[in-house]
Amino acid sequence: MEHERVSSGTEWESTVGYSRAVRAGDEIHVSGTTATADDGQVVGVGDPYAQTVRALDNVAAALAALDASLADVVRTRLFVTDIDDWTAIGRAHAEAFGDGRPATTMVQVERLIDPEMLVEVEAVARD
Repeated sequence: MEHERVSSGTEWESTVGYSRAVRAGDEIHVSGTTATADDGQVVGVGDPYAQTVRALDNVAAALAALDASLADVVRTRLFVTDIDDWTAIGRAHAEAFGDGRPATTMVQVERLIDPEMLVEVEAVARD
């Protein structure tokens, strides 16, 4: 089976050795995605809602590069540094998906790769 890969161009991809997203057949797997701008800077420092919105925008961009969209997402995983922020994070997630609600999991982690990052989102899409 052939794989189609998308890169966001961030330093992390070459350092760690991964792709932003990979299409394998009718599935697209989007790697853990954070609230980073095109220049690599963290967006929404201190604001879990803004970071979730940006992370999901970055997920959407990766999907679009593989001719898919958030409407095709069937599964998300949200890794958060403070579970008490669940309402703000959940609100951003709900707004992004509307009635096309994917299966999801939200778990608290001790920290992410950059201390300014509050949220990381993984996604699986099918088309």
